[in-house]
Amino acid sequence: MVEVELKFQLPAARRAKLEAALGESCGPPVRLHAQYFDTAERHLARAGLRLCLWRQGEIWMQTLRSPAQAHELCLGLRPQAPALDVLRHAEVPLGQSLLAALGKHGATLALVWESDVLRRQCVLHGGDEGRVELIWEQGELRAGPRQQALCELVFALKSGSLATLIAVVSPWLEQHPLWLDSRARWQQGERLANDLRATPAIPARPPRLRAQMLASRALRAMVAVCLEQILPNCTELAAGEGHAEHLHQARVGMRRLRSALRLFGNAIPGELGLDLVLTWDRQLALLASRLGGVRDQELIAETLRPARLIEGAPSIELPRPAQADEAQQALRAVGCTRLMLALLQFAYGGEDEEPDWPETSIQALAHRKLKKLRRRLLEDASAFQTMDDAMRHSIRKRLKRLRYGLEFLSSLSRGQALKRCLDGLRPAQDALGRYNDLCVAEAAMRHHAQTDPRAWFYVGWLSARREQQGCEIEAALQKALAGRAWRALRFA
Repeated sequence: MVEVELKFQLPAARRAKLEAALGESCGPPVRLHAQYFDTAERHLARAGLRLCLWRQGEIWMQTLRSPAQAHELCLGLRPQAPALDVLRHAEVPLGQSLLAALGKHGATLALVWESDVLRRQCVLHGGDEGRVELIWEQGELRAGPRQQALCELVFALKSGSLATLIAVVSPWLEQHPLWLDSRARWQQGERLANDLRATPAIPARPPRLRAQMLASRALRAMVAVCLEQILPNCTELAAGEGHAEHLHQARVGMRRLRSALRLFGNAIPGELGLDLVLTWDRQLALLASRLGGVRDQELIAETLRPARLIEGAPSIELPRPAQADEAQQALRAVGCTRLMLALLQFAYGGEDEEPDWPETSIQALAHRKLKKLRRRLLEDASAFQTMDDAMRHSIRKRLKRLRYGLEFLSSLSRGQALKRCLDGLRPAQDALGRYNDLCVAEAAMRHHAQTDPRAWFYVGWLSARREQQGCEIEAALQKALAGRAWRALRFA
């Protein structure tokens, strides 16, 4: 069984309360000291290898890990760190990869970063349903002269199901304001060693699907890759260390996830499945809107920039930007944590279960859903000029849903038809995006004009630009949704 862990953070001011809740059940702390090695050019990191000496109590270990494998050697009782010896791993395939990475470059290993923590742990749940351990660590990371405090609460599933793990975590959410932290220790160490404020923002990637895969399993795979984008970016934002790109990628991940649920959510059977999809969709929409406050203010300022450069344009004070910590507060909320845990359980908790209801393949469902969505958008395009802004915004969301649906299914596509369809959608999506930016800015200026009449100048400028942009969108939509590429598109 692959060990599953859920790691959490909590505010510094609440740590004493958590310590009190642990009481004596976790026993005395044990020191854990780990040292990670690499070359000056970071050849091991590039090869996906992590070489470490670490001590728990008085026992030293030497470990070599990759994303898929691990090799550990016990070095026995020693008061000081033993000498690092890469040849200790020479007899295993992972060790051969290590020697190849080093021998190819003739490089020398050196200490890159280390962690030094005190750990307390105890069993929270055991028995036939599974075994869950709680691990509480406090200490620091060090990389040369740089240091970073470390404090983490981990729930580790040693045996049993993911549902058991989440059930054990749930009462702790009621008592303590915990939020998910998806960063691995080695990622934090690498960030400190490279003197980075945050780990890089994580973009979207498509799932690996098979044509005859059951639609429910395909949906789980889609949710999983969306969470792989959402959670790391949200972790940086919740920690107060993320930047604009983390915010953008987190919101893109949420839109992709909502698109997957809306397109293929009926793969979950019965009313229970429908209720889940609607609940998750509402919660994701609310969370994304809270994250969007900061981004909207940036877009308003950028949209108005050309108008403010016009000779004679009145000088006004733009609306107060949303506070950056609003996103942090939203992501630290217990409701957000519960939502992410529910989605994790759906994505990873039932992959080995056989459905007990008749089910279609993702191939058949994809053909039907995307064909219907494209037909609806063609109808929208022909009526675009008669629509109000709310209806036009709905078109933009449907077009995004079509694009994300195609991207989700890219591993099933053969030939160049899917790429041509996606390339054709981009101009229309960009045009609708610019139109939406104008609408958001105009609404803000109309509101601002209630207290500052000079803002009416910008309302007029934005209205004229919006009308011009609207005339271009209908043609862009017709062009994006027509053509031989759509007729040639097949999923197999």
